[in-house]
Amino acid sequence: MTDSLSLAPAALLERIALANAHTMRDAFDIGAALTAVAASGAMLSVYPAAGAPFLAHIASVDPAAPRFALVLPAAHALAPGRATFVAPVSGDARLQFELDSDWRDLATLPFPGSCLVLDRRAQPRADTALVDHFTARLSLPQREVELPLCDFATGGIGMHAQPHTAAALHVGQKLTKVRLQLGPALSIVADLEVRMLRPFRSYLLGEQVQVGCRYDRIEMELHSRG
Repeated sequence: MTDSLSLAPAALLERIALANAHTMRDAFDIGAALTAVAASGAMLSVYPAAGAPFLAHIASVDPAAPRFALVLPAAHALAPGRATFVAPVSGDARLQFELDSDWRDLATLPFPGSCLVLDRRAQPRADTALVDHFTARLSLPQREVELPLCDFATGGIGMHAQPHTAAALHVGQKLTKVRLQLGPALSIVADLEVRMLRPFRSYLLGEQVQVGCRYDRIEMELHSRG
């Protein structure tokens, strides 16, 4: 780590505008993102409450705690208060989070409650906050299931499923006439293709599988309930 690198303006990442990003709130996903940043050795752009921004890095991440260790260049310190951190995660994607601390113990910083994620290569998307009103009802062999939506995009959707339900899915599978409930009074019907299955552990729900789908076709009809 060198101070010349930490002071290089060209290396600093700009802060993410809220309107251009989606919000990550799941503690498992946040831990995975911070772990990826630490493993890659990527530099974080630090915007302190006062003073000029500089670069730092994550030394280690403990998802079980959940805590992480931050290392600052020798010439810098963080004054008590809120600081913003921006890190590259892959390609053009960026991760941003804020923490409010006295910064006395940089080795055991808590995970942020949420992060902004910007992926310039991806379609704009919005978190659904995992509420009951954002669901996908689809037909699997011998049964019909309803899964919570975790994000909704112009190019596809993300769902969470229990492992025994996800076992009936595979990448490339076509799901026809899936009813997407987008709030208490709005639903659409779409044909989907499964593009990603990723196991993870939720602190609230236990073992889960993230199911990513792209749209094959969307019926041009909106259904109003109530």
